[in-house]
Amino acid sequence: MNHFPLTGSGSGVYTKNIADSLIKKGHEVCIIFPENTEVPLIQDKIKMHPVYFKGGNNIKGEIPFNFPCFTTHPRSTQTYYDLTEEELKTYINAFKDALEEEIETFNPDVIHAGHIWILPSIAANYNIPLIITAHGTDLIGYEESKKFRPYAENAAKHAESIITISEENSELVKKYFPFAKEKTKLIPNGYNSDVFYPETINKEQFLNQFGITKNYKNIVSFAGKFTYFKGIDILLKAAKTYEDEDTLTLLAGDGELFDEMNKLAKELNLKNVVFLKNQPHDILRKLYSIANVSLIPSRNEAFGLVVIEALACGAPVIGTNSGGIPDIITKEVGMLIEEENYEELASKIKDILNQKVKFDRNTCANYAKEKYSQDNFTSILVDIYENGIKNNKIKE
Repeated sequence: MNHFPLTGSGSGVYTKNIADSLIKKGHEVCIIFPENTEVPLIQDKIKMHPVYFKGGNNIKGEIPFNFPCFTTHPRSTQTYYDLTEEELKTYINAFKDALEEEIETFNPDVIHAGHIWILPSIAANYNIPLIITAHGTDLIGYEESKKFRPYAENAAKHAESIITISEENSELVKKYFPFAKEKTKLIPNGYNSDVFYPETINKEQFLNQFGITKNYKNIVSFAGKFTYFKGIDILLKAAKTYEDEDTLTLLAGDGELFDEMNKLAKELNLKNVVFLKNQPHDILRKLYSIANVSLIPSRNEAFGLVVIEALACGAPVIGTNSGGIPDIITKEVGMLIEEENYEELASKIKDILNQKVKFDRNTCANYAKEKYSQDNFTSILVDIYENGIKNNKIKE
């Protein structure tokens, strides 16, 4: 179960990556998740159970409001904190019905939920081993809203194991749920190595599909939600310093600040910055494969899956010394900067583009594959599932 669609959020991609890897190893998987666009009920041999919300597509049986988020999603700006009591009740009942249907028809051995939040709190009522992954935004939500703390605490209490995705993430889980300290397990996010890998492509043809006809020597990339904590404004301020006629900056993504960031780019008089909106993974793979450097200037980032996906395609990464990012970036594959420091970001980008600092693309790709391929972590997850099943039987 996940609180967000399988595209457009790190937790959604995480959920799909795990499901794909489990299927490859012979397991059966069903995913329950919110959507506002119709999706196939079987995808890559995975059973899909979307709970449909209002998103402008007029889907039969949809809930009459958009799916809620902790901050925003590229396809929703509705937050949990804005839900009325009636809307919250509708939300809970919809996922309760979905879960009960799958308990009856799919008969799961274990439930793995993303976020210490509402959905695992629902799942805690059914005497099925419960595993939860803390993604970070849930912990921010716990800090910000006392209203939702009982759901989170109930979920953490009943979980057999809580998976954390970075050192900082682990410390926060132990801080907010000290009673769950002994059942936390740090497993970094994994990426799908069948999707992200170095691809040799024609740069001009790739750029032409976005109406870009000039042949640029350097490409700087960013992919992520257009929300405050991603630090896109920091990136644009840096671009004011580093951009020149040979350097193109491509930003893939969408969200509540999309129009505001476009406006900021115009105010800064940036000449070679292009906003690509949301792009599928095959386009992101090509983007990373032609990028001289990829950026993640986040103010706060629990993990940063896009760091690994960029590295997997051979692009070195510059990221902030924040959250889970410093757990990933080493001096062999990228550089760290302090949060909010657009001058430092611009300086390090120029060092890479001017080849004062050089990174080997094969080293970046091999590092990602050897350390962060999801297939490497799936056997650990299966052990956690099996231990959860065993412990649950002992309790019975």
